[in-house]
Amino acid sequence: MALHCFSSCVVLPCKPKTLSISSSSRILPQPTAFKSLRFSSNLSENAFSKGSLSLRPIEKYSRRNVVCEAAPTKKPDSAAKRARQAEKRRIYNKSKKSEMKTRMKKVFESLDMLKKKTEAQAEEILPVEKLIAEAYSAIDRAVKVGTLHRNTGANRKSRLARRKKAVEIHHGWYTPVESA
Repeated sequence: MALHCFSSCVVLPCKPKTLSISSSSRILPQPTAFKSLRFSSNLSENAFSKGSLSLRPIEKYSRRNVVCEAAPTKKPDSAAKRARQAEKRRIYNKSKKSEMKTRMKKVFESLDMLKKKTEAQAEEILPVEKLIAEAYSAIDRAVKVGTLHRNTGANRKSRLARRKKAVEIHHGWYTPVESA
């Protein structure tokens, strides 16, 4: 039986019972990717492992000819890979944000407790400054790895500093200098 090959199509002069595809050219995939192809009498679509097969009659000739297009399975969907990557990043970013928020919350709570104290001493701000340094570090790490935008990180650090300054002003440990 003679086969005529045009790029990825194979034209058959008549309907065979069994067709085995083996390729030495670059057009068809590796021969191990195909099993024997069997054609049904109604020329419906058949499938085989690691590829697809579509059959259609050509009405140009008096005999019933079959065009067989064999294509290997497409590459894995890039959208699925993107979804997997996004999920990994989401979990990683969530832990960074959680750490940062926890440290900020500890600073705000300790500053609120210090502000409510009536007879607080200036030395009591030192443990709070340690907490602020830890919060700054967590914010800087989140910005460094790309979890937060640098402007957002600067905004949060500024919020911590303003709250600390408000407590210092409240207790009289800091007096703002008037600009001339």
